Amino acid sequence: MKWKIILLVFLALAVLAAAWWLWAEEGDAAAARARMVTEQLQARDITDPRVLAAMGKVPRERFVPAGLASFAYTDQALPIGQGQTISQPYIVALMSQWAEVRPGDKVLEVGTGSGYQAAILAELTPRVFTIELLPELAERARATLRELGYTQVQVRLGDGHAGWPEEAPFAAILVTAAAPQVPPALIQQLEEGGRLVIPLGRPGGLQYLRKFRRVGGELREEGSLPVRFVPLVRPSP
Repeated sequence: MKWKIILLVFLALAVLAAAWWLWAEEGDAAAARARMVTEQLQARDITDPRVLAAMGKVPRERFVPAGLASFAYTDQALPIGQGQTISQPYIVALMSQWAEVRPGDKVLEVGTGSGYQAAILAELTPRVFTIELLPELAERARATLRELGYTQVQVRLGDGHAGWPEEAPFAAILVTAAAPQVPPALIQQLEEGGRLVIPLGRPGGLQYLRKFRRVGGELREEGSLPVRFVPLVRPSP
């Protein structure tokens, strides 16, 4: 009987230790997230209160490889496998701010990657659709989003150049990989007055993140910033 009591006490202490460790880890991440919002976003030109709140809530460490979790809130892009990256927090916030997402807007993201940008968008509107070409990334992002409660985000495996015609039109479209030009299908799937945020340029060359608004069926540029993104690739033939 005595050894059973000792075992129960040992198990209880182990559970308490694990709970304390998780609490401390979550506290550290929350503090790092708050510093990121203050020092990397508010200190620059991110002013939209809803975007700042979203960036302060979504746990970026859950969207990066475990070995890189300690770098989750640094001002840099990080590799996520398959030759892809998760953009630095500032770029995610800027794209979200430029998209001008309102509650109830239907938003399309091209290039799901880790799923982090989709989670930020899901804090701004419940109608988020995201497309990923690589099966492993799509499944991993879908699982992470589900674990964090973002079950309203719809993830599709496919070619982002084609968009998501069945759900068009969209109030905003965000493309998280660089293309030499805007895919025509995305223009057609953007509603009048809708915002398109996309990095344009060739791999290894000069790229600019551009913000467009569809006016009279055509794109009108409203913003530009030098950036570096991975290329928006097509499926293998």
